[in-house]
Amino acid sequence: MKYMLIMRATDEAFAAMGDIDFGEMLETIGKYNDELIRAGVLVAAEGLADAAEGVVVDYSTEPPVVTDGPYGETKELFNGFYILNVASLEEAVEWARRSPISGAGFKTEIRRVTTIDEFPQDNEWIQKERAWRESTGQL
Repeated sequence: MKYMLIMRATDEAFAAMGDIDFGEMLETIGKYNDELIRAGVLVAAEGLADAAEGVVVDYSTEPPVVTDGPYGETKELFNGFYILNVASLEEAVEWARRSPISGAGFKTEIRRVTTIDEFPQDNEWIQKERAWRESTGQL
């Protein structure tokens, strides 16, 4: 099963990371990533650019409204993610507990990633997506 570990931080916690030597941070996170790779559970891992560079598309109106970041009403921003292929939620939790990105103001949300197999296989759109995934080596 695949699980997404969603890395979140308060503005204050994220700002405090700026005080850490970048080389030291890369080494710390690199060691954690290496553990995930050696265990054979890492599928993907990415950080995200500053929220000030992003936008939100709000579908509450027609046409949808696009708002530039940063987002003042958000107390915690999604800063990056890992996708792990593990046997259970419990295993995903154990990996999250080992994350070096920790401390006051940091949280990891864990969500199971649904698979195409969970959708009706007789649906033409699911069949088209399955064919595309197979052609690109994703299945």
